[in-house]
Amino acid sequence: MTDSRRWLWLVALLGGGWLLYLLTPILPPFLVAMLLAYLGDPLVDRLERRGLSRTWGVTLVFVLFALTVLLLLLILLPMLGRQLVRLYELIPHMLEWLQVTGLPWVQMQLGVDGDFWRFERIRTALSSNPERTGDLLGLLASQVTHSSLALLGFVGNLLLVPVVGFYLMRDWDVLMLRLRNLLPRRQEGLVLRLAGECHEVLGAFMRGQLLVMLALGAVYASGLMLIGLELGLLIGLLAGLASIVPYMGFIVGIGAALIAVVFQFGGDALYPLVGVVVVFSIGQMLEGMLLTPLLVGDRIGLHPVAVIFAVLAGAQLFGFVGILLALPVAAVIMVLLRHVHDLYKLSDLYGENGNGSGEPPKQA
Repeated sequence: MTDSRRWLWLVALLGGGWLLYLLTPILPPFLVAMLLAYLGDPLVDRLERRGLSRTWGVTLVFVLFALTVLLLLLILLPMLGRQLVRLYELIPHMLEWLQVTGLPWVQMQLGVDGDFWRFERIRTALSSNPERTGDLLGLLASQVTHSSLALLGFVGNLLLVPVVGFYLMRDWDVLMLRLRNLLPRRQEGLVLRLAGECHEVLGAFMRGQLLVMLALGAVYASGLMLIGLELGLLIGLLAGLASIVPYMGFIVGIGAALIAVVFQFGGDALYPLVGVVVVFSIGQMLEGMLLTPLLVGDRIGLHPVAVIFAVLAGAQLFGFVGILLALPVAAVIMVLLRHVHDLYKLSDLYGENGNGSGEPPKQA
């Protein structure tokens, strides 16, 4: 490739990246639709192998998905709404406990001035109008519907996701074949190998880890609700979502659950505290011995620190679109860096030619 063609490709890549940046506000529904198509394609392929047409297979997958989402919304949304209201009511009491009991103990241990902590204003603001706690959902709805144009845009994007997802899932194999036919013939094998590794990592993470998160959220929420914790559903689902990073769901969940038990039952309530520890211990054993080996395996290769950094960096750079793209981009970068590392170990710059001595191989 000549220098002029290299510069042309570089300008084209920069121009394409800048165009994507300008189109960021309209990308979320298309990215969500692509995610749905990617996750649902293996299931549609299985239905095709059983004799069902591609269109009917996609239709069946979408119907099952819609029924699942509708069932979850009908069951979980009212319960979550009540628990969010209850959490809002408990915040002033938590702040009062911090000010009266927790912070004085910290001040005694650290020698901090008594006027260092001041929560009166926050507690007063939260507890001044307790009768308004039931209007939280109404307040949220009023903020969402403040602009009719924004509401129409949100509804339009929401309706656009299943439409775009349906067509992408139906034509997924055709699109992949066309992309493969566009590859340079000399580099087709290398690109397909890299794409296969990226697909293996993404498939293991997006399908396996999401299922692990859902399973852990169900286990934690069910267990906490069985021991009588008022915020059990909210804390359990939060712990399940935090399980996207190994051990973070356990740490966040058990910490929040123990605090909630102390405020609900008191510090002397032994059985609820033991129950919380048992619930999260069972969840950890299920994750380590059953869920992760069965659903994920050892194919991810994404370090927990890399997951955290990718999500935060994507959110900082591109907002919600960045969050959607963070993990796929991180997986692709990880695969590319692995091959760059292998090439570097074979290069003269590294100075090692496979014998571990740093000396050039002997001539025959």
